Amino acid sequence: MLTGYAAAAVWVHPLKRRARRLLQSMAPIAIPYIIKLLHMSRFLKKLAGWFSYDIGIDLGTANTLVYIKDQGIVLREPSVVAMSGDRVKAVGEDAKRMVGRTPGSVVAIRPLKDGVIADLNVAEEMLKYFIQKACSRRSLRGPRILIAHPSGITEVERRAIEDSAEHSGAIAVRLIEEPMAAAIGVGLPYTEPIGSMIVDIGGGTTEVAIISLSGIVYSQSEKCGGDALDDTITRHMLAAHNLLVGPRTAEDIKIRVGSAHPLQQELQMEVKGRDRGTGLPKTVTVRSEEIREALKDKLDVIVSAVRQTLDHCPPELASDLYDRGIVVAGGGALLRGLADLLHEQTSLPITIADDPLSAVAEGTGKFLQENDDVFEEE
Repeated sequence: MLTGYAAAAVWVHPLKRRARRLLQSMAPIAIPYIIKLLHMSRFLKKLAGWFSYDIGIDLGTANTLVYIKDQGIVLREPSVVAMSGDRVKAVGEDAKRMVGRTPGSVVAIRPLKDGVIADLNVAEEMLKYFIQKACSRRSLRGPRILIAHPSGITEVERRAIEDSAEHSGAIAVRLIEEPMAAAIGVGLPYTEPIGSMIVDIGGGTTEVAIISLSGIVYSQSEKCGGDALDDTITRHMLAAHNLLVGPRTAEDIKIRVGSAHPLQQELQMEVKGRDRGTGLPKTVTVRSEEIREALKDKLDVIVSAVRQTLDHCPPELASDLYDRGIVVAGGGALLRGLADLLHEQTSLPITIADDPLSAVAEGTGKFLQENDDVFEEE
């Protein structure tokens, strides 16, 4: 009599053979059904997409822009949230008006710093508000979002952006690098084997990149943008005039008399603030030459990033840049004399984008229009 493993083997081996024969006989019938199920799964994913909507977001340190596919840019607001304790009091333009004017119980927070999320919870609330405001029509599902981000961020910072978008109601999130989005937005031939160079000066960072064949050949990211210029003006007013001014006043000075290169007709303006010594209101007159000298160090950082990027340009693309030059986008592109400064330092033609503030948002929108498979599973 067989006992133990020997007895078990007598029963197991026939069962294995029967199971194998059964599977072999069922295969011709089952395989077509499996293929149909896979096709149906893909169809259901596409069907789900039809009940959603695609949006592109330029999540900037200073401003956030939202682009809805087939509609264009529908929202443009400051990236500011006013908080009263744990409660959101205002977002966007309403919150920006509160900066420097809030009582002690209300704090105006900018959840992004240097182009990345510094306060995850506040960023989620801000994104949720902007998405709900921009997407007035309701959908059976949440939006699919393409977000532009600085090229130099870490994997942790990328994940923070994705998490914020998902928690704000997005059903799918994809990221695109800001210089690529800006290049698409200003109309550079990014898909062709031609070298193109983009300089995107945002609120928190300056992104410089050489682009060819839908990819970034080389990029440089510097944590120096419009906010850094404003901070420099604030410190200059305190050091040179003993005058305390807020960020909004510093930005106004930059817009009205700021410049990167000597002007044919220099400008001046009156600036109101608080005297640090007496604590009383005070007015001083500042000239564009003075502000230009104050901004010189920060502008040198931007110029250095441009020159370093050119140093890494492959020889085959250098001739393209010599002919085509450099395109400048972002809010910093509006600084007077910036094109003259860059031309003086690089000897290349400099073009300021027609709408530099919208370049990145327009780029995310065009990318969505031209690529139907953006949100396919990777």
